[in-house]
Amino acid sequence: MTERRTWWERITNRLFAIPTVAQWWAKAASARTRALVDGAIPFARLQKPLRLCRVALITTAGVHLRNQPPFDMQNPDGDASYRQLPAAAPIDALMITHKYYDHTDADSDLNIVFPLEHFRSLVDKGVLGSLASRHFGFMGHIDGPLVTTLTEQTAPAVAATLRTDGVDFAFLTPA
Repeated sequence: MTERRTWWERITNRLFAIPTVAQWWAKAASARTRALVDGAIPFARLQKPLRLCRVALITTAGVHLRNQPPFDMQNPDGDASYRQLPAAAPIDALMITHKYYDHTDADSDLNIVFPLEHFRSLVDKGVLGSLASRHFGFMGHIDGPLVTTLTEQTAPAVAATLRTDGVDFAFLTPA
C-alpha cells in the first residue's frame, strides 16, 4: 500500500505541475469557496518604514517543528490546523509534512518555503525592525468543509495572535 501511495503521489505531483492542470484545479477550487466581499482582495498599506516593522512568516508548505504533530495526510480534504513556529527555532528543528507537492528541494533548504534565516538576516542588517516571536505553518491543501473551518476559526485565531504580537505585516510563502 505504501509503494502504491508513493507512486500515486508522484504521478499526482507531476500532473499538478502542468500549468494548465494547476489553473483548472485552482478555478474549480475557487468556485467551491466563498468569494470575498465585493470580490476585493484585502489590502492595507504599511503605515511605517520596513526598518521599524515587526514581521511574521506564514507558510502553507506544511512546515512544523519535528516534535509537533505532523499535518493530517489521511484526510482527503486536508488539515485546517496550524503549527506555531518559534522565531528562535533552529532551521534544522523544522520539517515538512505535506504530500500535495514535491518538496524535495525544500527538504534540502527549508528557506525555499520558509525563509526564516533570510528574514533574520534582514533584521540584522536593519532592513526590518524585528521578527515576531512566533510564526505559523499551515498545510496548503484544504478543501470541502475544512475551508469553512479555516476561514471562520483557524485564520481568525492566527490573525488575533498576530495582532497581540504587534505584527505589522505577515509574509506568506505558499508551496
